[in-house]
Formats: sequence, structure tokens, C-alpha cells
Amino acid sequence: MPETLVYRKSPPSLLPLYGKALLAKQTQGGGELTVPELSASLLGVSTGGGNLKRYQTVCGFVPHSHLPLTWPHVLAFPLHLKLLTEKTFPLPLLGLVHLRNTITQHRPIGAGENLDISVCLGNSVKSSRGMEFDLITEARSAGKLVWEEASTTLFRQPQDDGKSPGKKPPPELERYPNTLTLKAEESIGRQYARVSGDSNPIHMHALSAKVFGFPQAIAHGMWTKAHALAILEQQVGWRPGAIRVSCQFKKPLFLPGTAQLNWQTEDKGWDYQVLNAKGDAPHLSGRIDWL
Repeated sequence: MPETLVYRKSPPSLLPLYGKALLAKQTQGGGELTVPELSASLLGVSTGGGNLKRYQTVCGFVPHSHLPLTWPHVLAFPLHLKLLTEKTFPLPLLGLVHLRNTITQHRPIGAGENLDISVCLGNSVKSSRGMEFDLITEARSAGKLVWEEASTTLFRQPQDDGKSPGKKPPPELERYPNTLTLKAEESIGRQYARVSGDSNPIHMHALSAKVFGFPQAIAHGMWTKAHALAILEQQVGWRPGAIRVSCQFKKPLFLPGTAQLNWQTEDKGWDYQVLNAKGDAPHLSGRIDWL
């Protein structure tokens, strides 16, 4: 079992990690990829400060005495990047696709509360699209688990016969009774990058996004999820406390862009989705469950 990398109060610096991310990686031969057992911890990190306030503004959260549900993801991001740029991690960072994200919060976390955050790689599987694996994050306060996350990531690979899997027709889109307009300005990728550290070039400018095959810059998936939650938690019926919020990332939201936040409420939970401006295709879809 590899040794866990441990940081105290301050995470690893992002600039050297992005330098490593630009270096070419040699994938394992024979078509067989193995995601190594890597882990890292950040001990005694404060959850407050000016960057939290800027994050709340960029994502649209109303300031509270407790943290936005997605804020620990940002605190853990330097650890994510550290593991994904390790020499023993065989996949190129810029070739990875964020598929799904599930956050479970066991209780509200106070702004300024100190946390111990741990991250590891796990649950790697070979799918029809390539290699999938999870970035698994846990946050503890005074030794007790208060928040956890699984972010599923894909590295695309052709099938063994050299053929790409055929596209399945999308399932019929269900529409929910509640809808609000969501706007993403052209600069939101740069704004979110400044508060989150996630400076992937596909989010920053149209020119850098075109290098990777996108006609325009695209919004961060985790900004879209956070902004949707910031709006939903202001709606009648939202309940504080233990909660699980999952989502699947679908079509990219090009910047600048307009979308529809569409949701339905039930006693045990809510279904939500972010649709394109026409309302006929999803950018993301998800579920909120109170525990």
C-alpha cells in the first residue's frame, strides 16, 4: 500500500502541479491500464476566509453561517490534482472527462470550522467508453466524518476490436413543473478558476478551448452544479441537515450561455436538471435526497 502524502493546514501549490500536467505521459502497454492506489491528506484546513466569500459570489450562494455544500470539493481540489499528476498515475490529466459527482453531507459544516480532508483513487472499472475511476474525498471534523464525495472520471479508450461504441439514442427527456433561467457569462470560467484553482484551458477562453476541439469555452461542471444548488436552496421546501446530491454531467454549457434550471419536489427528495436554452437537451441531471 503506497504511503499517503500528508499536508498540514496548507495544500500543495497548484502552479507546479499544472506544469506537471502539461508533460506527456506514457500509458501502459498492451491496452491494460491500472489506476494505482494513491492517497493524500490535508490536515487542519480552515473552511473560512475571503476565498469562501468570493466562491459564494461566483456560484450565487446566499452567505450563511454554514458552508455551501460544494465548498469542501474546492478545498480538496489541490489534493485531486496532486494525485492525478503523480508519476505512477498513468493517464494524461487533459484527456480526462468528468462524468458524475455525488456529495453526501452528514451535517452542515460551520464556516471557519477546521477540517481534515483525505483523497484517494478507487473503484476503477473498464467500461465500453474506456477506463473509469473515482476520486473519493472525505472530510472529518474532530475525527468524525461530516462530508464525502465521489467524482467519477473517464479516460476514453477504443474497444478491444478497435471500434468505438455506437451512440445510443438519448432517453426521452422528462420535464419537471418548476423552471428558472440560469445565465452563464463569458467570464464565468475564469471567475470560477480563480476561486477553485481549476484552470483547465477548456474553461478559460474560446481560443484555448478550440485547441481541445470545443468551439467556445465551456462552464465547469462543478460550477454548474454549485450554481444550481445555490438557486435550489433558496426555494420553498429546501431543508437543512443531512443531504446527498448527485448529478451526471451531460452536454457542455458553452460560454456565454443561457440554460434552464428545471426541478420537481417530493417528500423524500427532489429531481433537478440543467437544460439548454430550448429546454430539449440536458447539461446535467441529478437527484437531491434528504437523509
